[in-house]
Amino acid sequence: MESSDHLTQMWRDLYVMLGTSSAALIGLLFVVTSLHLSEVIRNPVFRVRAYNGTLYLLMLLVEAELVLVPQPVHLLGAELSAINFAGLWLPLSNAYRYFYKNTDTGRRGGAMIYRPITYAVGYMLGLAGGIALIERSDWGMYLITASYTILLIAVVLGAWAIMLGIGQKEKQKKARRPLLTGISRGI
Repeated sequence: MESSDHLTQMWRDLYVMLGTSSAALIGLLFVVTSLHLSEVIRNPVFRVRAYNGTLYLLMLLVEAELVLVPQPVHLLGAELSAINFAGLWLPLSNAYRYFYKNTDTGRRGGAMIYRPITYAVGYMLGLAGGIALIERSDWGMYLITASYTILLIAVVLGAWAIMLGIGQKEKQKKARRPLLTGISRGI
């Protein structure tokens, strides 16, 4: 039975780096969320983005672990296919929720269609890569890596959007404080 030892050796350093990056980003997302917990709790879009970002990063971390575990290539392909198929559910359910079922919340929260499309494309590439590995195709890992990169970039940009949103809310609060202070003084 063909082992992924050769495959792992070719991709090992990259997936050690990607897995470490995913784990570090999970920690940073927890820190940022906990520092601004009241803002994240009050804003349903921030809450959903932070939760989904954590799920996406956990899936990426598991993918990196699976690539690094010595196992038959077709089994690795099946595992990666399953994770990417399950991951595809998140952006599709969010797109349904915010663009069809509850459009008011989506508009207020700044939901944009490119976000779920980006995640869906990333997971479809991962699914195709997993299927290619099941068939023992050499280019399967290239698709898995492209998927991983797209998803990691999308999560980072989503986290950045959360931070910008929180920053805008804090800026609005600070801009209102002098006005309220002046009114309370009778100015």
